[in-house]
Amino acid sequence: MPQLVEGKWVKGDVAASEMKGGAFHREPTRFHRWITPDGSPGPNGQPALPAEAGRYRLFVSYLCPWASRTIAFRNLKGLQQIIGLTVANPVLGEDGWTYDEPVDAGERVGKIRFHHELYVASDPTYTGKVSVPVLWDMQEGRIVNNESADIIRILNAAFDHLTGNRLDFYPEALRSEIDRWNGPIYERVNNGVYRCGFAKTQEPYDEAVASLFGMLDGLDAHLAANRYLAGEYLTEADIRLFVTLVRFDAAYHGAFKCNIRRIEDYPALSNYLREIYQWPGIRESVRIDHIKRGYYGIAHINPTRIVAAGPILDFDRPHDRARLGGRGIIGG
Repeated sequence: MPQLVEGKWVKGDVAASEMKGGAFHREPTRFHRWITPDGSPGPNGQPALPAEAGRYRLFVSYLCPWASRTIAFRNLKGLQQIIGLTVANPVLGEDGWTYDEPVDAGERVGKIRFHHELYVASDPTYTGKVSVPVLWDMQEGRIVNNESADIIRILNAAFDHLTGNRLDFYPEALRSEIDRWNGPIYERVNNGVYRCGFAKTQEPYDEAVASLFGMLDGLDAHLAANRYLAGEYLTEADIRLFVTLVRFDAAYHGAFKCNIRRIEDYPALSNYLREIYQWPGIRESVRIDHIKRGYYGIAHINPTRIVAAGPILDFDRPHDRARLGGRGIIGG
């Protein structure tokens, strides 16, 4: 993969550094500072910064499901005027994530064109993968956090005193149930589609695709009887699943060979997908044109880089989820 080695950019195939024995193994993220209302330590004592309006910015791509989680939370939590947003070009090439025009990274760093400049500014000897999303401190000119699972929990609570938005997508009473879903959904669905698409040999692909569709079958059965994953309330577990589902038929089914079934073929999952898409603030986090351009633009997956014309998708069609009851979002 294109990556940094001792602070120097090295070109290469996407995901090449994460391949072992023909199978894809995602590299862990490295930056894990927190933001809390007053700068007191975060969970497990992580160093933290104080929540301040205008200080932080999200660097994202609409292509990336991990980044789209954070865009969705920024919208759901009413943080559009509190935290800035900078969007990368959806085509991930030999220069990594890039910006079509120079973008401001704050007084210390100045203007950048390449996403990897944020990593070098944060750690001049950084070696490893350069990913989105990045939660960036414009004041200090360095990365706060580049782990989407952390960032959505920061956005869920740290800025509530500034916005008055008390929606809670990780309520204490449901945390064990949310965590119970997050684990297998990450391994078998969120990351499972990448394990299919980036597999270099038949055996890892066969294992990954069987695991993926086994999980989708189970999710469809669960959601046939439950409005949301954790029961009556929409939680972060649903958003984490949604970002993969909304990309599935447009990109993963074709470009990543996840083609045993479409999400449209699952009665419960397809209705659930449409319901979440129609939540205020969610559709704005989805750009199907960016998604298709980005995934079909990965050269070693699709050497011609021809973007498929279909499928025709209509996430605004009515859904049937109201029949299951449910209470919406805690705090709403």
